[in-house]
Amino acid sequence: MTSKKTKYRGENIAMQKRHWKYWKYSVGSVTFDVINILLLLAFGLVCLLPFLFVIAASFSNPTELLKYKFFLWPKGFTLDSYKYVLFTTDSVGRSLLVSVIMTILGTAISMAVTSMMAYPLAHSNVFGFKPIMKMVTITLVFGGGMIPTYLTIGAYGMLDSYASILLPGAVSASSLIVFISFFRSLPKELEEAAKIDGCNDFGIFIKIVLPTSTALLATFTLLFAVGNWNAWFNYILYINDSTKWPVQVILRTMLSTSNSAIGDSLMMGEDYVPPQDVVRYCTIVIATAPILVVYPFLQKYFTKGIMIGSVKG
Repeated sequence: MTSKKTKYRGENIAMQKRHWKYWKYSVGSVTFDVINILLLLAFGLVCLLPFLFVIAASFSNPTELLKYKFFLWPKGFTLDSYKYVLFTTDSVGRSLLVSVIMTILGTAISMAVTSMMAYPLAHSNVFGFKPIMKMVTITLVFGGGMIPTYLTIGAYGMLDSYASILLPGAVSASSLIVFISFFRSLPKELEEAAKIDGCNDFGIFIKIVLPTSTALLATFTLLFAVGNWNAWFNYILYINDSTKWPVQVILRTMLSTSNSAIGDSLMMGEDYVPPQDVVRYCTIVIATAPILVVYPFLQKYFTKGIMIGSVKG
């Protein structure tokens, strides 16, 4: 009888210890989650609030900016500033069109060249595999530099043309390696079955490899599009004609000019000319909105595309 009580008491003590450990683990886990959530919320607000102010200020009457230094909702809602930026001035509208066209062309060229270069290199038995991979890997560590690159582009006659923007950066070594790893992870049986049916390598690439790589293609389409949309430094280096500049260069030029006080120009009506600060706010919103609109549709592919391409293979 005593042994049964002792056994029961031991089991009870062991159960209490397990509950205590579980409670300690739960409290620690909840505390860690709460701290993480608070830190992420704080960081998110630090990033989001300035942009919300820019949006609100761009839709506000400039006279209201004299009264309020910070607000998150438009004061005296008006579209006159956007009408001035888009329809009265030629530079922003023209540069916005340049940005759209160059983003589409740059993304298409980068996707086509990177994928077609990665597919052969995904097979280690291809001719010249080792020297090509060595040259690709070297570019991850060493670069040509600004001056040699400028001289090379000038030697090929690409200065002051869009070719100087599209061609030199068409292939990224890091993106190429991810593509290669992803293509290697695809089942070899698909290629073998296609070859038995008489399909050549290019047909396999178009009809089998690309349709099964949706996550990778969607992810890097967005990455390349964001990179091309935000590009501005190469335009300043290689293109002297300001009519060929994208909206990011125009925005950078506006931000680098001297500040003008709100209230310098508050004439409303047909002769309305908004202050320079309001023009900047409108241009920032115009330059950011397209990517914000496209991003939610491709964001779900981010984790899947990156993880499959980088972990497998």
